Formats: sequence, structure tokens, C-alpha cells
Amino acid sequence: MQMENFAPVMFAGLVLIMLIGFPVAFSLSALGLLSGFIAIEMGWFPPGFMANLPLNVFGILSNETLLAIPFFTLMGAVLEKCGLAEDMLDSMGQLFGPVRGGLGYSVIIVGFILGAITGTVAGQVIAMAMISLPVMMRYGYNMRYSAGVLAASGTITQLVPPSLVLIVMADQLGTDVGQMYKGAWGPSILQVLIFAIYTFLVSRIRPSYVPGVPASARTLQGWALWAKCLRGIIPSAILIFAVLGSMGGLPFMDHAIATPTEAGAMGAVGALVLAAIHRRLNWPMLKEAMNGTMRLTAMVVFILIGSRVFSLVFQGVDGGKWIEHMLSGLPGGQLGFLIAVNVFVFFLAFFLDFFEIAFIILPMLGPVAAKLGIDMVWFGVLLCVNMQTSFMHPPFGFALFYLRGIADTLFKNGALPRKIESRDIYLGAIPWVGLQLLLVAIVIFFPQTVTVFLDKKVEVDVDKIQLEMPVDLQGPGSGGINMDDPFGNRKSGEPDALPMPEPEPEPEPEPEPEAPAPEPGADSKQ
Repeated sequence: MQMENFAPVMFAGLVLIMLIGFPVAFSLSALGLLSGFIAIEMGWFPPGFMANLPLNVFGILSNETLLAIPFFTLMGAVLEKCGLAEDMLDSMGQLFGPVRGGLGYSVIIVGFILGAITGTVAGQVIAMAMISLPVMMRYGYNMRYSAGVLAASGTITQLVPPSLVLIVMADQLGTDVGQMYKGAWGPSILQVLIFAIYTFLVSRIRPSYVPGVPASARTLQGWALWAKCLRGIIPSAILIFAVLGSMGGLPFMDHAIATPTEAGAMGAVGALVLAAIHRRLNWPMLKEAMNGTMRLTAMVVFILIGSRVFSLVFQGVDGGKWIEHMLSGLPGGQLGFLIAVNVFVFFLAFFLDFFEIAFIILPMLGPVAAKLGIDMVWFGVLLCVNMQTSFMHPPFGFALFYLRGIADTLFKNGALPRKIESRDIYLGAIPWVGLQLLLVAIVIFFPQTVTVFLDKKVEVDVDKIQLEMPVDLQGPGSGGINMDDPFGNRKSGEPDALPMPEPEPEPEPEPEPEAPAPEPGADSKQ
């Protein structure tokens, strides 16, 4: 077998292990190591190739940008335990409840706000379903609409800053996290509007699906109601805006005073302060939040290690050039590439988590997108919008699983009048997946939805982007691997090694002075 034919074999193996359902992180590591040893045996890699692997993985794990993930996760976990969802859903429900479709509007708005606060789909779907689903069923809301709006509103957290997905996207695409956050504001607000417009249309076409709540059900009126709404929103909003503003992640803010890691640490401390103010800070809550943070961080680290091992070997057998040749030859240029990639990612989301897609697929797609002149911030936000559907795909969407579990629990506890079947949840999710795909199309055809808030458009010089290994570093049978830099960590333009200083010339010895001639008659005097 020739080396250029081995990359498609590795890619087919990757697809196979994803379809079988083995844990992705460990499957990637095993596939990468096995492929690496095969490449060494075939003479494509030098024997010392694998010896450099641990140092490279350690260097990847030392990335300061990824250190922000546990901080933002802890911030979201602590704020989630503060009872913010209960307060906001109750106050928003009373504010919009009398309007036809009002409970749907309140779920969408609270989903957007909680998305900026908690950052976790699971916690958001569970919290909103526990509170809102019994209320919506009590007042006669359509079961499928209720299931769909609760699941879809929970996935908004994928896109609303400070989303963990955007941090990973920025790291994998080599862009600034603050710029990625700025680019995500437009699509996230647009998504809320699309969901609200759909609810409005349902209230006009099928008014019985989303009836208004009787005015007698409102326990608060006037200023007391508005005060409760503001008390639930303002403290958390101040914290989120302070965190995003410090790292330059808000529109029309051109300068950052903190790195994403520093901003995340500040957010975690601020969340603990808010929990203390709400009198929810205690050891069981803190322990649960830290356990959740540890589990998510460990999952990310293992997926990162596995994907790195696989991608190193894949790039070593010229997999990057194979992907580039396959995708850059698509008809339609940038548009054809974007449509093909989004269709590919959409179907991958049936089987893969968004972290797995970001760590495995993005390193393959990013260089091709850059060579086509695509703005990396726009590309990252576009894929983030697409990957929201990974939580909504019937029958594999995690948000649907969470919702089904909560619905069963509520029915057993007597909170629901009848059991919600899986069929109702799946059929209820389909229109909302269509709305998310509509947003994908809008972002593709109107990139201004992303770039309008950016500081400046990233200009890509296509002629300077090369995916090929340096020719002068390729040895016979080495597969394009430079043993001084086998993983491509050296930046372009850097010398192969630090230049040795030229030795200073030794000073010439000074001539010894000649001895004076003896005076005449000196011998006779002695």
C-alpha cells in the first residue's frame, strides 16, 4: 500500500468506530497509535516518531485558552444551583402569561438568559422542564409544542456567549476568543427572534396550542412583578457583562483587559459571591458543582488527547492534503464548500457530541476553509449554529433524552395529567430543528449577521497558506516527517534550529619585545 492511500483508510476507520459506538476518546487514541505503528512498519515514519508523541500531547494540554473551560463550567454550575431558573421562569411566566403563547415566549427568553449564565444544555433543559412543563400542561398547551420549545430553548446555550463551544472553536481555528464571542451575538439574538416568530405564528394559526394564562393565575401585579423580574436578572447580567467585557467579548468593545482564563476565573469567583447573596452557598451545592466541572473537564481532556494522537498520524500520512484535494474540488467555491461541510456536520451530529466534532473534524476542515479565504470567526460561528442540532436530532438528541427523563419523573410524581410519549417529544422537536437549519442558511448567505460586531475582518492571504509538509525536510521513506519538529509545532519562517553564534576570532599574540643588544664590553666587566 502506498502512503497516499492510507489516509482514506484511517478516515474510514474513524467513521466505523463512531458508528459502532465505542467511547470516542479511547477509540481515537487506539486508532491513531495503531496507524502510527503501521506507518513505522511500512517505512513511512522514522522509528523515533512515537517517542515525541508524549511531549506534543503535553504541550497541547498546556494551552492557556483551554484552561478557561473549567472556570466557565464552574461559574455556570454554581449559578445554576442558585435558583435563578425558578425565579426567572416564575416572573417571566406571570409577565407574559396572559398573552397567547406567553409561556412559550417566557421559556425562549429565559433560555437565552440562562444560556449566557449557565452554559450547560443538560442543566438548562432539566431546570426549565421541571418548572415549566407542569405549568404548560396545566393551562392546556399542546404537548408537542411544549416539548419542542423546552428542548430548543435549552440548546441556545451552545451559541450564547460565554459558550464553552465557542472557546473550543476559537482554539481549534486559531482565532481570538473575544472575537468569536462578538461574532456569536448576532446569530444568537436572531435565533431568539426566529423562535419567537414561530411561536407567534402558532398562536395565530393554532390558537388552541398556546392559550393565554388566566389573569387570575397571576400572583403579582405592577411594580412588584417588574421588581421580581429585575432582581432575578440584573445581578447575573452584571456578572456576565463584566466577564465578557473584560475579555473584549461584547459588541463595540475594542480592547480586552483580561485573557479568557482570567475572565473565567473572575466569573467563577463572582458566581460564588452571588450564591452567597442568594443564601445558596453551602458545601453540598459546592461539591456537586465541582463534581460536574471535574467530569466535563475530564471528558474534554480525554477527547483532546485522543483527537490529537489521531490527527498527528493522519497529518503525517498526508491526510490534510487528501482532505484539501477532496473538498477544494467541490463545485461552487466557498458556497459549495460551506454547504457540503454543513451537511456533513449535520449528519455527524446524529452520532457525535459537539466537543467530539470540534476536536476531531475542525482540524481537518479549518486549513481548507482558510485556503478558500473564509473568515475563521464566521466559519466557527456557523458550525456552532449547526452543532446546536446535535442535541435535537430525533432519536439521538441528548436534550430529548433529558426531557424524556424529566417527563417520566413528573408523571410518576403526579405533576403531569398524562404521560408524554417519546413520539410526542420527537415530533415536537422536528419544527425546531428546521428553525435552527433556517438560521444556518441565513448565516451562510448573510455573513454580516456574524461580522457586524467584529473589530475588523480577518484578511486571509491564500497564496501564503500551505498544507504541504516542507519539501526540504522530507527524507526518503519518512512520510514528510521532520524529526527536529515531527508535529509541525515550529511556526513558518522560524529556522530549523537556533543559529550557533560564530566564534569570536582569537586575538593575535602580541610580538615579544626584542631583548636589547648588550653594551660593548659588558662581557669583560663580568
